[in-house]
Amino acid sequence: MSGASGKRFVYLDHSATTPVDPRVADVVHRAMVEGWGNPSSRYAKANEAKLLLDEARRQVSGLLGVNPEELYFTSGGTEADNLALFGVMEASKQKGRDHLVVSTIEHSAILHAAEHLHEGGFEVTFLKVGSDGVVDPSELRKALKKTTALVSVMHVNNEIGTVQPIRELAEAAHQAGALFHTDAVQSFGKLPLPVREIGADLASASSHKIYGPKGIGALYVRKGVELVPRAWGGGQERGIRTGTENMPGIVGFGEAVRLCAQVMDEDAERIGALRERFQRNIDQACEGDVSLNGSAERRIYLNLNLRFEGVEGESLLLALDLDGIAVSTGSACSSGSTKPSHVLTAIGLSDREAHESLRFTLGRTNNEEDLDWAASRIGYHVKRLRAMAF
Repeated sequence: MSGASGKRFVYLDHSATTPVDPRVADVVHRAMVEGWGNPSSRYAKANEAKLLLDEARRQVSGLLGVNPEELYFTSGGTEADNLALFGVMEASKQKGRDHLVVSTIEHSAILHAAEHLHEGGFEVTFLKVGSDGVVDPSELRKALKKTTALVSVMHVNNEIGTVQPIRELAEAAHQAGALFHTDAVQSFGKLPLPVREIGADLASASSHKIYGPKGIGALYVRKGVELVPRAWGGGQERGIRTGTENMPGIVGFGEAVRLCAQVMDEDAERIGALRERFQRNIDQACEGDVSLNGSAERRIYLNLNLRFEGVEGESLLLALDLDGIAVSTGSACSSGSTKPSHVLTAIGLSDREAHESLRFTLGRTNNEEDLDWAASRIGYHVKRLRAMAF
């Protein structure tokens, strides 16, 4: 793959964002120049937009296996997460339930929302995870109380790719009379996510993680679940997320979902095989002292989070960037922070070990030739940086 300058470019940060699929860009463009009507109005041009809105809602809800009226479009995964936590907790407070449970390795959209709820008088429990990054359902059961309103555990971790036992966690929450929310931003469109079957009452999703446009996401809310809105206005999205709909984004989200539904199994097989080959090649090129962070078994197929002993991760990232290889030290939402990853320290790594780690996340843009070359460059820089350090 070549970048704008013609230089070789290998993108290995698909969990941060994905390039927009050209087919998605086409429908976004058409929505902007042809379907620009306001779907809340009553004339023909508005009705055209309303049809596009309804179709996109059917596409996104269909991949989740839920009814279209249970899906609310948001500005992205962060807003969906915030709406779920604040909306449920504010509604539940009136019923004497003011306790929230989240894991320690959640995305900052969940953790920061939980912290603000705690500052506002709610009780919050932060569940620890094991060295594999998995939330133990038995530990959740110990944390639950009669006042627990909501449990929120992400389906797939954005840094180490851990796939959580969502069904068991949701069952434990329900046995205590609590609702269950999952941040499915990293799994939606990549793994099967039948939210009714796994027991999720609420689930968050995002478009730009699945080759769709940025600025659009969705929240599934099971019928009967009460939410207090976070904004008030014209009553769009049935009053839960009011404001004129982002029609180009919504239509693009729908198209990205339609394409994911066609290739989900194929992507998992091809990209999973690439990741395994890439990991083997990195191990060989670095000649040892490379370890995997998180679970090798309970892991989404595209994620590879590695620790390079004796190498500062930031230095390796910058060296690879000069080669045209894009990787990450962790969550894109905390890229400006000098603190070690809260996910890596939560699974038991020291600050030094966390700083020696990089995240590689593969996607549709990758192929064997580019990945083989990237692995060789990783090996070259790891050995060079180690020699400089000792």
